[in-house]
Amino acid sequence: MDHDPAPGQGPGPEGYKALFAEMRTAFPDLHVEIEHLIATEDEHTISGTHLGDLMGHPATGKKVGFRGMQISRFADGKPVERWGSSDQLGMLGRLGLR
Repeated sequence: MDHDPAPGQGPGPEGYKALFAEMRTAFPDLHVEIEHLIATEDEHTISGTHLGDLMGHPATGKKVGFRGMQISRFADGKPVERWGSSDQLGMLGRLGLR
């Protein structure tokens, strides 16, 4: 259960996989760096070069980075719930798309 889906993200694990497939297409050099890990909470920075379509916008060729935080609940070693916040508006601004 994703309590904070991205715009246009479908439900369940398939929606989450599709979101990151789009992110990997848009940013082929996508890198997620975990900065702090505390129990089930983490902060991260996402960076990459915008070389593919993203949310209906064509590639800009710009390299960007933006921060976020995720809180996950696990059962039997698998994520079953997720809450999160990423600076999507900041990312779009750095790309010149807002």
